[in-house]
Amino acid sequence: MNVMHTEQQFKLNQEIIMRKAIVFFTVFILLIVGANGICLATDLDTYTNSIGIEFVLIPSGSFMMGRDPLLGQGWDDEIPLHRVTISRSFYLGQYTVTQDQWTAVMGSNPSQYTGGNNPVENVSWDDAQEFIGRLNAMEGHSRYRLPTEAEWEYAARAGATTAYCFGDDVNELSNHAWFYGNSGNATHPVGQKLPNAWGLYDVHGNVCEWVQDWYGEYADNIEIDPNGVSEGSRRVLRGGSWYYDAANCRLAYRLSDLPGNRGSRIGFRLALSAEQSPE
Repeated sequence: MNVMHTEQQFKLNQEIIMRKAIVFFTVFILLIVGANGICLATDLDTYTNSIGIEFVLIPSGSFMMGRDPLLGQGWDDEIPLHRVTISRSFYLGQYTVTQDQWTAVMGSNPSQYTGGNNPVENVSWDDAQEFIGRLNAMEGHSRYRLPTEAEWEYAARAGATTAYCFGDDVNELSNHAWFYGNSGNATHPVGQKLPNAWGLYDVHGNVCEWVQDWYGEYADNIEIDPNGVSEGSRRVLRGGSWYYDAANCRLAYRLSDLPGNRGSRIGFRLALSAEQSPE
């Protein structure tokens, strides 16, 4: 018997057992929290605004942001893994902003792959800010905004510590996302795949999403409500898209672009500050 091979197999088995235990523990915690009416998709605190954007209340809490360099492959800008606290609950769009919703505010549709319930795309970070400004003016407040990068990952994970919101099995991605393997090289109507544990759809695909932050390196310390680096030249995008392969649809995956650039893979998800009732 090959002793070295046996030892390697034993270590691999131990790692598999440990990772399964982590997934089981995470699901167990989510079920307990859900039983108290906080986080499961069957018991959501939701709000729908004047143009039909549906929001889910994301509770405050803490999570590990980024990628564990000891588990799986990824990119250098996804580390260090660090603890982040989101100290205030906030609302986040259950879906990315659709073409009908964009047109209701902006009056025209810039998208390449047209469909009223498809995500709006071909929008820059600057375009998203103009949309937000107009929508705030329409509703007479200033609470609509893009989520921060930390808020986006916290909400997308919904308690998951794995590569995807549903675990580590890449074969399950088609059930949760439109990506290179199943999209047919185009966007699709929002909400057709399975949501995460907090009821958010398409966090792994369809279009990647602008967030508020400048792109830069992660801090190597505990953070509370981080806003990213103070300045830069590129803005952060999160989530996968119809064009990306499975590895680039992981929760920890980051990308960036100039704030004036547009593309058929790029859309956004709207946040709503919840310091007061949105109604």
